Amino acid sequence: MSVREPDKTVEPGQPFEVDNFRPEDAPGIVCLFRAVYGEGYPIRLFYDPEALMEANASGHTYTFVARAPKGDVVGVQNLFRSAPFSSLYEAGAGLVLREYRKLGINRRLLEFVYEKWVTSCQSVEETFGEPVCNHLTMQKSVIEFKHVETALEVALMPAQAYTAERSATGRVAALLAFRCFKPKHLRVVIPKVYEEELRFLFASLDDERDLIVAEGAVDVEGPSRADMTIFDFARVARIAVGTVGSDFGAYLSDLENRAVAQKVEVLQVWLKLDSPSVVAAVDSCRARGFFFGGLLPRWFDGDGLLMQKILCRPDFEEIKLYSEAAHRIFEMVKMDWERTQTGGSA
Repeated sequence: MSVREPDKTVEPGQPFEVDNFRPEDAPGIVCLFRAVYGEGYPIRLFYDPEALMEANASGHTYTFVARAPKGDVVGVQNLFRSAPFSSLYEAGAGLVLREYRKLGINRRLLEFVYEKWVTSCQSVEETFGEPVCNHLTMQKSVIEFKHVETALEVALMPAQAYTAERSATGRVAALLAFRCFKPKHLRVVIPKVYEEELRFLFASLDDERDLIVAEGAVDVEGPSRADMTIFDFARVARIAVGTVGSDFGAYLSDLENRAVAQKVEVLQVWLKLDSPSVVAAVDSCRARGFFFGGLLPRWFDGDGLLMQKILCRPDFEEIKLYSEAAHRIFEMVKMDWERTQTGGSA
């Protein structure tokens, strides 16, 4: 389908409706992203109308819009797949045109998504968001819509992503917050070294887990397997570990070297919490300077653990947090990062 580039200027003061995505919305969404972020938003999908239409048609992405009578898109929210489990959708890439802010558009969009659309959608079992920590607005929204904070991604986004908004001077951290729509009873293996942290995080979830604490290394055999994705603009590498083998330490070092060669500044490792082999993986990560990030509910369908390594000094002083739980997670993460600065592994 061909798309027409809309007018660059949106008339202020128009009423709006909140609705599901239509193909003819795609060019207006691109204009909205350019108006708010310039060319700095790292997910390039939102600069390509044809690709956005294809993503919605396939179910990879579900887009929701605030649309004015003339067809102008003045606000947008998205659910999209970004985790290994295909029924876990990230809520994000939400924004409102400057002239239409303070009208409750973002809240109306989120209300439409979580209280109306997701509850009747069979393909979405859980959602999560990544509210940034250079302001509190998004953090308040995820809590209002019943998401539980479980992790902190330090120095995730570059300041350039916020150039148009002028809301950051350095790399920006983000929380991870989850909401379960279709519960699943899980057996979870947690490493003894992070037992206190993970028990605190699991206690806040509203679906059940059987927690088994694993202490001491276990024998693992065969080759390790993982998928690494590098986000060039953000300079972030994300490593989804499928299998922890006997070579995991060397395997992880090789992946890290490849990422550093591509000028990555942030490395994240996602580990499965379904086997005692996670203990060996955590030990290898910690020995290489990785530190605790938090819990990833249903990340692999089963739960995951986030480990992270920062090749720049994280600006902890600039991280803004809203909830008591977020402050507790911050202390956990910062304390484990401090261990890496002294060379400790205990």
